[in-house]
Amino acid sequence: MAAVPAHPHVAMTPRDNAPPSDERVRSIGPLRRFLSRPEFGSISGAVLVFALFAVTAGDSGMFSAEGAMNWATVAAFLGLIAVGAALLMIGGEFDLSIGSMIGFAGMMLAIPALYWGWPLWLACLFAFALAMALGSLNGYLVMKTGLPSFIVTLAFYFILRGLSLALSTLLTGKTIISTNEGATLRELAANDAVFSALFSGHVLTGLFNDLAHWGWIAARDDGTALAIGVPKVVVWWVALTLAGAFLLARTRFGNWILAVGGDANAAKNTGIPVARVKITLFVLMAVCSTLFAVLQVADAGSAAADRGLQKEFEAIIAAVIGGCLLTGGYGSVVGASIGALIFGVVQIGIGYTSIDNNWYRVFLGAMLLAAVLFNNFIRRRVALGKR
Repeated sequence: MAAVPAHPHVAMTPRDNAPPSDERVRSIGPLRRFLSRPEFGSISGAVLVFALFAVTAGDSGMFSAEGAMNWATVAAFLGLIAVGAALLMIGGEFDLSIGSMIGFAGMMLAIPALYWGWPLWLACLFAFALAMALGSLNGYLVMKTGLPSFIVTLAFYFILRGLSLALSTLLTGKTIISTNEGATLRELAANDAVFSALFSGHVLTGLFNDLAHWGWIAARDDGTALAIGVPKVVVWWVALTLAGAFLLARTRFGNWILAVGGDANAAKNTGIPVARVKITLFVLMAVCSTLFAVLQVADAGSAAADRGLQKEFEAIIAAVIGGCLLTGGYGSVVGASIGALIFGVVQIGIGYTSIDNNWYRVFLGAMLLAAVLFNNFIRRRVALGKR
């Protein structure tokens, strides 16, 4: 059978015979990939904030070793709960009881240690176990009732805050606890080797002293460094951020988090245990809140029933700045930590300038609004490939 000739008036070229390009395998440049990353907004914000304070407070000591440890400590405390909030938001849920859990866990650490004679390490385990049980209850109620996590955790916001105040008053007669019958939390922490090694003091003190001896950083009259070292809360923050980033990007459970946040029904139909994933995320959030409380008690030497006030909002804002969508299914743990870093730099940096500290809350609200608008724009124009 003779071959059908080509149309005499149409010249065939290799381009005409090439298969149509597939949108799924198109090449994406490195710049476009970077712009599509959820961390892009927080990285841009961090660069802008550092540049701003480098100009306005560059010679004030803010970027000295001691100044850097000050804003790094503030960022680290917020970063601890921002990591948990980011994972939970990527999974499609919120937790408004974060701040109340901080105050409650701190009291559940201090009361057994000071009033019941427990070793501090045992009281610490008790606080974590109780917080994890409450976190699992939070998640169970959300999944069992089908109520929005906003409502369930808002109820626990009031329950835990009320329990902190009521139990501390009932058991100790006080709402701020630091001493009892001559014993202090600082002494108990210093005498408990396990607790002290994990949560108290600083690391790299010797290195900082060497740097001071060489004249690279400021020194005291006795030759030791003015900056004692890196606070352990910063170490915990970095470790938790790396662990959260690895969990989200390199594990099956991380894929499950993204799937249930994107579409819980579709995830359930593919065999993903949606309820278990979300309950686990609420437990992780409770662990992060308790870690914040324990490190705060170790740092301040006291526990207070009203600790953690409004921290839930700051954690959510840091996560949103880090690229987490309010609808779930998209976000970054590293971005949330960078968002916490921005807050730490601004909160401490304002003190190095002549700006009124009251503007800090204005900054939080403005950053939240800007981050939501920016994330929506990036998600729509870049991540989804729209022009």
